[in-house]
Amino acid sequence: MEVTVLCITLMVDVLLLLNVQSGYYDHKADAAFLHIDPNRLQFFEYDMISFNCVGFHGPAEWRVMTKVPSKTAQYETSTGSVKIKPAFVSHSGEYWCENRNGERTDSVNITVTAGDVILESPALPVMERHSVTLRCRKRVTSSNLPADFFKDGHFSRTGYTGEMTIDNISRSDEGLYKCRISGTRNSAESWLAVGAYVTPAPQDTTSLESHEAPPHPPRRDSLLFVIIVTLAIAGFCVVVLLFVLGLLQRQKHRAAFVSSDVPTAELEEVDEHGSVPNPQIPIYATVRKPKKKRGSQEVIT
Repeated sequence: MEVTVLCITLMVDVLLLLNVQSGYYDHKADAAFLHIDPNRLQFFEYDMISFNCVGFHGPAEWRVMTKVPSKTAQYETSTGSVKIKPAFVSHSGEYWCENRNGERTDSVNITVTAGDVILESPALPVMERHSVTLRCRKRVTSSNLPADFFKDGHFSRTGYTGEMTIDNISRSDEGLYKCRISGTRNSAESWLAVGAYVTPAPQDTTSLESHEAPPHPPRRDSLLFVIIVTLAIAGFCVVVLLFVLGLLQRQKHRAAFVSSDVPTAELEEVDEHGSVPNPQIPIYATVRKPKKKRGSQEVIT
């Protein structure tokens, strides 16, 4: 009985663990957003920029949308990706992903500059309690030059290696950032977004604000893995149960065999003195026939 309970408990724990892991993975996979490569908001002219719609599911077709000062909002592609090479100042503007049903992601503002300095900051929001590094980069050199960093128009700090790291970031760090290298102009300003920290929860079904992805069927590989693990545990439990039952049956037969070998008490004749006759000494008895009456033949003894 204890072995059966142990096997059932083990199977339940494994299934719960698989469910938690699968749910966490699905939550991450359902996070829909516009992915930019390289992951920054500012670019030099003649750089290459790639835009991709990531994490979308369902029959609707997702496309990269853009709104630049010289154009109205329009579809850029029907494949969910756009590559700009080379980039020009005219490519500066707002980009997002949208489908024909009107669903869309948050927009991202890209700046393409003809100047000598750019601020490298992440295109996607940074989650609270994480760290982020801002870099001030000059076009003509790859070395890290000292740079001053500004937030919302006010001096923040000097990065002597051209970098500024914000540890344990919070909503108060959100704002417009720019940088300046000595002897050059300031970079353009870019918005550093900070996302709210969400404590991981196995049963958390909330999705990104106003960007809930359509439900999609579970992946076959995950289902196959769950089935294989469950069958393996069930087979192991069956083997263990059969082994335990075999041991119990063997002990039962052994006990019955030992009890049948115990000798029963035998009755033996006892002589008149109460002693048991010795089986090795022969015992003789004298048998006499009765005598006949006179006139008949003698009885031979």
